Amino acid sequence: MDLSLSAIGARVLRTRSLVRAPIALYKAGLGWLLGSRILMLEHRGRSSGLRRYVCLEVVERPSPDRIVIVSGFGERAQWYRNLKAHPQCFVSTGSLRRAPATARLLSDEESAQALGRYRAARPRDWELLRGAIEKATGRPVDGLPMVELALRERPLTRGSR
Repeated sequence: MDLSLSAIGARVLRTRSLVRAPIALYKAGLGWLLGSRILMLEHRGRSSGLRRYVCLEVVERPSPDRIVIVSGFGERAQWYRNLKAHPQCFVSTGSLRRAPATARLLSDEESAQALGRYRAARPRDWELLRGAIEKATGRPVDGLPMVELALRERPLTRGSR
């Protein structure tokens, strides 16, 4: 039995209840406990139109109103496909609560540049993430699609109305 951090991360990524556990914290107004490196993305289902939620790692914050996230499962990830169909969404991270945003799928070149910056800034985190994704998907990570979330207005912070 492989007990490496990558193997454990892959098991977590394949276990729906574990992947979705942080959503309950955000919905209870406690998402700030997870810090600003994790966000909850609220988006619409491309077919159903229903609200959907996913928690993701923040790759970078190029400016206060821009957040870049990565799709570890590539373009087949449901949230990625939903944003492609309906780019209007909401973001909660750190003290931000349900900030309206518009998603923009980054080009392959932009994604590669963002991934390069992430690798340089967080080499240990990258190795763990890459290993977990490769073990979970059974494929090597060559490049990963990225999404830039542009906050549309001044978001509410914890305790403000």
